[in-house]
Amino acid sequence: MYPTRILRASRPEKPNITGFDIKKLIAATGQPKYDPWERAEAWRYTGIFSRWNRFKNSLPGLGIATVAFAAYCTYEHFFLKPDHHHDDKGHGEAHH
Repeated sequence: MYPTRILRASRPEKPNITGFDIKKLIAATGQPKYDPWERAEAWRYTGIFSRWNRFKNSLPGLGIATVAFAAYCTYEHFFLKPDHHHDDKGHGEAHH
């Protein structure tokens, strides 16, 4: 516990001159037993607006692009020959 809370807890609480009691307000407010707007808000979290559908539709071409890129990299690695025009003498000599 913080020292300032200990000091505040030891002092007697002053009455509010307006008569407003914050503790009574906090006790009175809470989750209502029936929310009249609950049905109006429900559409935001169901169907095409559910969390999974929003995530899935955020990057629509990522799956196809990933598969196409992997296929191209595989094709390039196995079927295309490296295009190097070096002989076995090494890189020390000048190229003609």
